[in-house]
Amino acid sequence: MTIEQAQQTVDQWIKTHGVRYFNELTNMAILTEEVGELARIMSRRYGEQSEKESDKEKDLGDEMADVLWVLICLANQTEVNLTNALEKNLKKKTDRDKERHKQNPKLK
Repeated sequence: MTIEQAQQTVDQWIKTHGVRYFNELTNMAILTEEVGELARIMSRRYGEQSEKESDKEKDLGDEMADVLWVLICLANQTEVNLTNALEKNLKKKTDRDKERHKQNPKLK
């Protein structure tokens, strides 16, 4: 699935099953909540905190997909083409950082 197809699929799902998009501020709050859930799993599974029993069954991919879903909703409702935005962002990063990371002694 391309990013464009994902945006279309989410939009169709919202129109078919979701009635309408939540407003942008509600979706921003939901995105923050979903990122927090992902962060909890990451910090406990890969960080220094011990993982709680209740978190051991959590599907990391599903949590990432929740974040992506809400981000796509926000993009759709604010008329952002994520394919174009990502391509532009990659160019910006390449132009700005093409040598910076290679010269970073912390990454050696």
